[in-house]
Amino acid sequence: MRIAIQGVLGAFHEIATRKYFEKEEIEIIQCNTFNDLFDSLKFNTSEIAMLAIENTVAGSIIQNYALLKQSGLKIMGEVYLRIEQNLVALPSQNIDDIKEVHSHPMAIQQCHEFLNPLRRKGVRLIDSEDTALSAKRIAEGNIEGEAAISSDLAAEMYGLKILARSIETNKKNYTRFLVISNETTYKLHTQNKEINKSSISFSLPNEEGSLSRVLSVLSFYKINLSKIQSLPVVGKEWEYMFYADLVFSDYKKYRQSLDAILPLTQNLNIIGEYEKGNRPNENKSLDS
Repeated sequence: MRIAIQGVLGAFHEIATRKYFEKEEIEIIQCNTFNDLFDSLKFNTSEIAMLAIENTVAGSIIQNYALLKQSGLKIMGEVYLRIEQNLVALPSQNIDDIKEVHSHPMAIQQCHEFLNPLRRKGVRLIDSEDTALSAKRIAEGNIEGEAAISSDLAAEMYGLKILARSIETNKKNYTRFLVISNETTYKLHTQNKEINKSSISFSLPNEEGSLSRVLSVLSFYKINLSKIQSLPVVGKEWEYMFYADLVFSDYKKYRQSLDAILPLTQNLNIIGEYEKGNRPNENKSLDS
């Protein structure tokens, strides 16, 4: 299977992909941006894509919700990955040699407690497109005086030394990734899976209490609302599209709940029905 990831080899997207498809033979298709990732599926360069959608520290990746809606693709699975960040550099370097640290802004944000003392000593923090790409650039350019924040896989892959391991501030730092595909691949992949989670989208009439009525119906059918995210509807002031993740043990009741909220919503769409991933702190989900 050809699976598209955002970033180069060694990125956390690759680690998530190999975790989800650990028993299958796969080919990684590298994409510079999330837009390129969706184009890879659109033009059949890949069959499946791994898409980061939220992080326990940085929150939702809003642009990816919008890209997913525009694409019309389906969610066929999910995977949660513990994000361990490392400071990496050329093997000849020590931490006192470092003048600049390069990485994705989200990774820099996740490591602020470690980085603050370095910044006070004059070390510059430089935003880049990707964690693994930062490591690759240092290795290929044999650049001294620079370090990257990346995975240990990227350090190993590009022959870099880990100057400091697990530098993320929050040790419960997880990213949720969605496995997305076209309709045909989605049906083939999910037909033998236990379906106990779904992602839906809907809009609501601009009426008082419209969202609370939907949530009350889901609660009545014992549907667990594990996430809800709102995005503005382009071209319609103060109107929003809602994205919700629903977890359930009874598929029949779940489908009944959708029938029940259909008259209360507009543009109700099932983005995907799939087997939920192994989520940390599962007991802390938000009941609807």
